[in-house]
This record gives sequence, structure tokens and C-alpha cells, in this order.
Amino acid sequence: MKRSILAILIISIFTAFGCDNSNGQNKAAQEKRRLSKPAAEWKKKLTANQYEIMVNRGTEPPYKNAYYDNHQKGVYISAATGEVLFSSADKFDSGTGWPSFVKAVDPNKVEIVHDSSFGMSRDEVIEKSTGLHLGHVFDDGPADRGGKRYCMNSGALIFVKK
Repeated sequence: MKRSILAILIISIFTAFGCDNSNGQNKAAQEKRRLSKPAAEWKKKLTANQYEIMVNRGTEPPYKNAYYDNHQKGVYISAATGEVLFSSADKFDSGTGWPSFVKAVDPNKVEIVHDSSFGMSRDEVIEKSTGLHLGHVFDDGPADRGGKRYCMNSGALIFVKK
């Protein structure tokens, strides 16, 4: 029993850092990511959770977010701009506890920037028009669908059912 609990704890910690991105950004990444509006303006427009994720580069807990287990058909729009970013047709269950997609609807609406926070080397996904944080992209997605896993924060998205 103790081994099972320890194993679950270790897996949970590993999984949490799989998509985690908080305020530990390095200076080069900070300079690369320029917000389209001052943080104070985003604070007025976004909810506290959206602001923490999108402006402060926070993350939500795995399995305790709005869309990781959403199987409805529709699109996921930016919580900041309303732009369509992801589609349910490209969503898959990655087992990480965050909504995961094989691609963005329009690759020109997102930008990938290097993130070396927490001593890890990852690729951060930002909304190109705003510079706001959405999540990370990894090379461990379904091989038959391009091999990418866009691990997004539900708090950065709004689901619109079709």
C-alpha cells in the first residue's frame, strides 16, 4: 500500500512538471515574449485564474481543470482574444491531466518559444497576437498524427460547443 501511494506521488509530481510553467522563466524567454498590452490591462480583462496562467505563466493542477476530460465537439478559443486556437477534432487523451491537442487550428496564431525554467528545456506555446502563455508542446504525441502534444491550460481557453 505504501509503495502504491509513493508511486502515485512520484508520478503526480512528474506529470505536474510535464506541463508546468510558473514564474521561473529565464531572461531570454522573457524578452522573446512581449505582451501586446500592459499586464495591468490584461488584469482588467481576464479572470484571476486566466491572468495567473496567461500573464504570469502559471499552470493549473492536472485532472482538476475544465477541459482535460471534455469529449464534446467544438472549438477552443483564446480566453483573451476569442480567436479559435484548437479543435476537438485534434484533441486526444494524453493521460497527463491537461487538454492535449496534436496541432493548432492555424499554426500562425500560436508561437513556440524556448522555455528553460526549472532547469528543463521545453517549448512554450504562446498566443502569437498577444504574447500570452497557453501551455507547452512536446514531441510525445500520437505518431500517426504528427507526434506533437500541445499540452494546454484549460484556463487559457474557452470551449465553444458545435
